[in-house]
Amino acid sequence: MTIEVNSKQDRRSHNSSETGYGPPTRQELLAHYPARFTCPQLKAFINSGQVLFSRVLLLLLTATRDLDLLKRDKALQHRYDVWLADVKKKHGSVVNYLLDYRLQWGKPDTLSLLPSELEEPEETGTKVPQVSHVVPQYFTADIPFNSDLICIMQNSWPYSVPLEIEHTVIWSRVPIFHPSSIPNAIDARIQQDGLWGFTGSDTPIEDLPSLESCLPALADWGVTIESIIRSSKGSYEEEEMVLDAGKEVDGFVKWRWQESKWETVWFVNPPRLQSIPELPHIHVLAWKKKLASKDT
Repeated sequence: MTIEVNSKQDRRSHNSSETGYGPPTRQELLAHYPARFTCPQLKAFINSGQVLFSRVLLLLLTATRDLDLLKRDKALQHRYDVWLADVKKKHGSVVNYLLDYRLQWGKPDTLSLLPSELEEPEETGTKVPQVSHVVPQYFTADIPFNSDLICIMQNSWPYSVPLEIEHTVIWSRVPIFHPSSIPNAIDARIQQDGLWGFTGSDTPIEDLPSLESCLPALADWGVTIESIIRSSKGSYEEEEMVLDAGKEVDGFVKWRWQESKWETVWFVNPPRLQSIPELPHIHVLAWKKKLASKDT
């Protein structure tokens, strides 16, 4: 997971390089860090009029269950690393920074330079968090969007994807992985693969191209078929258990990003990829569905 900061303040106090310092603006992303997954490449993967990267991302997560395949532009990664080193010097640690400043529990995100196009429901538009008097054992689908148990914010350090794909992070004060929702039969697999799901998709998984045909787009990061970490497909019962383990997160995502308007890929990193295990969080990559033509 990547961290954000008050970039306006940092831009004034830090000697910027040619491509800037701190979280990038939309204009900087377009100018210096364009999506590495181009439309011509994506059209070769699948014949679709939708946001084409979604199909490739869905394929990669489904076929590999390796969440480490999601990559950031190398130059943007360097910019992030430089900025993060300064954050650690100033706050002592990433966790301190998040808890002391960035995580605005229960409040709308007003700090990111890449705001979401999602319309906040009226009941969550207020800046007053809803205090939770009863704390659940783990993350549930019915946690209010403005609950003081969660913080919903935009990731200001996006992966190398088209800008119309929004990256939202849901931070939680309660566990997402919990023994009561993960049977022993799939525990090792969840520890290896994490949780993931898709909402609002109209494309059957069976219609996606092969994994091998998508790997050239990841060549700059050295990803090969041999380097991919993935679990073997389980029995029918085990696959159902995996889906059930993620049902609370899936329900929350469907509630916030209505499937008639949005398509999403969501995931919770497994322990091996969690950069901040002290603070549970969910990644959601979302894009608006194209409106159907009035003539059809």
